[in-house]
Amino acid sequence: MSGLVTGDAVVLGLQPARLPSRALAVVIDLVAVWAVYLLITLGLAVATASLDEAAVMAVSVASFLLVLVGAPIAVETLSHGRSLGKLACGLRVVRDDGGPIRFRHALVRGAMGVVEILMTFGVVALVASLVSERGRRLGDVFAGTLVVRERIPAARVLAVPPPPPWLVGRFAGLDLSAVPEALWLEARQYLTRSRELDPVVGRRLAERLADELVARTGTPPPAGVPADAYLAGVVAERQARDARRAFAPPVGGVVQGAVPSTPVPAASAASVAAPLVSPAVAPPAGAPPVGGSSVESGARATGFAPPA
Repeated sequence: MSGLVTGDAVVLGLQPARLPSRALAVVIDLVAVWAVYLLITLGLAVATASLDEAAVMAVSVASFLLVLVGAPIAVETLSHGRSLGKLACGLRVVRDDGGPIRFRHALVRGAMGVVEILMTFGVVALVASLVSERGRRLGDVFAGTLVVRERIPAARVLAVPPPPPWLVGRFAGLDLSAVPEALWLEARQYLTRSRELDPVVGRRLAERLADELVARTGTPPPAGVPADAYLAGVVAERQARDARRAFAPPVGGVVQGAVPSTPVPAASAASVAAPLVSPAVAPPAGAPPVGGSSVESGARATGFAPPA
């Protein structure tokens, strides 16, 4: 990483572009520019066929300056340091302080590029980039610019290995509220890198982290459980709790996005509740009435008295 310091004494984490990526970007730019230049030259040759030799020479020089020199300067100015090749390779031209370049920076780089790239077939630019500490060519030195990597590959995320099957669920009642996030981070980093560590160093690190977890939770590990297995089990329990907390239903049983129920009028409620009352069953013939007739029982159950 580059140790660039701004005017506010802030260290910038800019990563200078390497020579192969810069060379590939230059090749892409040169192919595109020369293709456009050849097409324009053919068109101008047809258009200026009736002119004299001096006029043809003047048009040729103007087209060379406009296409091979002016076009790259205009593209870098308007795109803030990203030409076609740099865009394809994930590069960008910035100032020494990390800010975007302006027209004067692109002008100096383009003018020096004619000498060190076009006229010398890139030999001067190659030697200057190899000698420079940050891979800058002469145009970057005079313009006060630097080509940096804009797209940096993301770090590979390693999954935490699961604990042994016989430890799954053994730490469900453990109080983990006093364990700080820094200790969780250390434990996860150890578990993801444990296979890359020396066995002795890894065992000592696991024992230290296990002792810190025991001091925070107040509960020692089960007898006979190694320190690394204990760390894996506790970390798995923490992740399981986080997952349950993240996917648990909301408090009150109300699901987000559910349509609220519409209040039912009183008349409709009564009509709905009426079928819930069991119908009266008439006693068999000759049986003595028990507690009154079934009609009277149904009337008392519904709260309505039979007519006199």
